Order: sequence, then structure tokens, then C-alpha cells
Amino acid sequence: MDNDGLTVLSLFDGMSCGAIALREAGIKVKQYFASEIDKAAIRQTAHNFPDTIQLGNVVNISAADLPRIDLLIGGSPCQGVSFAGQQMNFKDPRSVLFFEYVRILNEIMAYNPDVKFLLENVRMRAEYENVISSHLGLQPVAINSSLVSAQNRLRLYWTNILTLSTPHLFGETVRTAVPQPEDKGVYLRDILDDEADARFFLSRKDIDKLERQIAYESESQDFRPEESFMDLFRDDDFCETYATTPASCFCPENWISSHTIRPSPDIERFPLSAVQGSKAIRDCALKTDSTVIISGAIVSPQFGGGFRPVLSGKAPCLLATSSNSAACLIVNGDDIVLRRLTPKECCRLQTIPDWYEWVCSEPQIYKMLGNGWTVDVIRHILQFL
Repeated sequence: MDNDGLTVLSLFDGMSCGAIALREAGIKVKQYFASEIDKAAIRQTAHNFPDTIQLGNVVNISAADLPRIDLLIGGSPCQGVSFAGQQMNFKDPRSVLFFEYVRILNEIMAYNPDVKFLLENVRMRAEYENVISSHLGLQPVAINSSLVSAQNRLRLYWTNILTLSTPHLFGETVRTAVPQPEDKGVYLRDILDDEADARFFLSRKDIDKLERQIAYESESQDFRPEESFMDLFRDDDFCETYATTPASCFCPENWISSHTIRPSPDIERFPLSAVQGSKAIRDCALKTDSTVIISGAIVSPQFGGGFRPVLSGKAPCLLATSSNSAACLIVNGDDIVLRRLTPKECCRLQTIPDWYEWVCSEPQIYKMLGNGWTVDVIRHILQFL
């Protein structure tokens, strides 16, 4: 790095969360090269970071054609290794792109052995994690975005920005030594707007559909087990603490909103039992006269359907879907409504700063946020440069 700042190469750049984190961390950037093929994401980057140099498809990039790279970042596609996916491992044509990251890293290290790198990916089976670790030469650190935001999003981060080596009989083990961020204690109730457009609220027809899905779940033996999507609903610390606790105890005080949210009178109301017959939700609603905001996800039929509460009071992990599944149940006496989170609220979950401007469609916003990084986690890591 020279006095003019870092030269950065971002693979699978998306909406340029890496560039956002660098700016938020106050790290000077000389040049920022990006590899991305999604037209909407490229448009977003061009609007917010017009000096970005777009390189196109990662498979066509040669590090020898670029200036000396100081920092390589990226989050390779995860569909083949994610617990929520089909787990085709590296046979999935998207997850195999990880090896393009490795190829380019090795090309850079050939002329700059001091290059810093950062790779992000989902929580996965140990054998898949070990493949990545063996190629990168170090073990990752697991950081849950719930420490810095209102979203439960556990991710693995491999980086040589800060490492620790432990000698042993057969050599040494190198691991990412970035410490955990400070817990900011932010919950879903803290990032919700008091008002939301009527189109985000579920109608009676939508609720009827959820009821049918729940009925199907109770009768069918073919739906996927809860373990395949556990990370949507609970964080590990909460599960470890409350796994054997009766459902009636699942009402931590952080579920209780400190302010009153009153949906417009024209929004359809419905019985609490129409959403989920869970004793946890019913008991939570009875514990207070104040507004209760219960975080959860509207689950697709392949996972059993219905509305599933997030027991920690955090929002579920945002998904790269055109119709975001993150939702909240608002209970104020008999006034009960269910709505999806708005794009603005999802931006807060990913700690996207207010200065970042959107120029694409709403479905594309949800998709990019689901594919993106939690900016404050990346900023935390980059501060150790």
C-alpha cells in the first residue's frame, strides 16, 4: 500500500458492501476493482461508487493484468455448501467459483506475498469448511451479525488480516484471530418503523394460505426437518440456554417494544391462532398490556410453511429472495397483524448506511441485501488492517 491508499480487488462484489465497509472504516482506497455479472448490482455500484473499475466474470480475470493488489475480498456463492441448500458441496457450479478466488489469490501472492485477503461464507459442514481452510492456509472465525445488528446471521470469515499460529507436533495451526465485535444489544423492535405501507401487511387471503401450510405440515411426513433451517429462527447461544426450557418461558423482555406501533385501521386484523398455534406466542402476548413485537419468518411450503418465531428477538437471516421472508407479528391486545419487513428495515439489518442510495427495483433490493454482507461486521474486521 502506498500513501494514496489501498488497491482493492473485490470478487463477487454484489452491491459493493466491501466498498461501503472500507468507507465506513475510514480506510483510504486508491483503486477499487470489482468482479460482478449481475446487471442490477453493477448499476448500484456505478451509482454509489462511480470510480469502481468493473472487470466482469471472475473466470476471465488474470491478476497479472492488474496493478499490485493490496487487499482481496469476496464472498463466493454458497448454495452448494449451505445447510439450507441441497448440499451438493463443490459440485455445485456456483460454489465451485471458490476455486477462482483461490486461483486469483495465488496469482496475486506470486508478486505480492504480503497481500491481505478476506473470504466470507455461510456456516457449513466441517468437511466443506476444511476444504476452504486447507486452500487458504488458515481456519476461519465465526461471527454472528446479531452482535452488531438486529439480524441473526452466522457467517464464517477467513482472513490473514489478523492471525494466530499455534505450534503442534506436526507443524502449526493458523487461525483467524479477529476478536468478536462488541454486542450492541440491538433487537428487531429497535429498527422497525412505526408505520409501513399497507402492501407489506398480510391479507386475510395470505393468512389463510399460512393456515393451510401449517395444516399440511401437521399431516405430511415429507417436509424437511427443522434442523435444515434452524439458523433462520434461533441463534446458537439462545438454543443452548433455552433448549430444555418449557415453551411458556420463551418470552424474553427484549420482545417487548418500548413504543407503540399502531397499524392503520384499514389493515386487516386476525386471531393470533390463525398464524401459529404456538404456546410460546400466545403466552408472550398475554404477559404484557404493551405492544409485543415477535420476530419471525414466513416459511416456504418446502420447509413446512407458516410463520415461525425467532426466539431470540432478532430478525431471521435475510435471504436472497425477491419477496423477503423476514416478518414481524405485532400484538396489541386484540389488535393483531403480520407484516413483512420493508427494504429500509432490511437495510438496517445489514447495517447499510443511510447515504447508500438505491436505484433498482424492490425485488432486486431484497435479493442484493440477502446476498450481501453485514457492513458493520466487515468494518470490524477491516479495522485491524
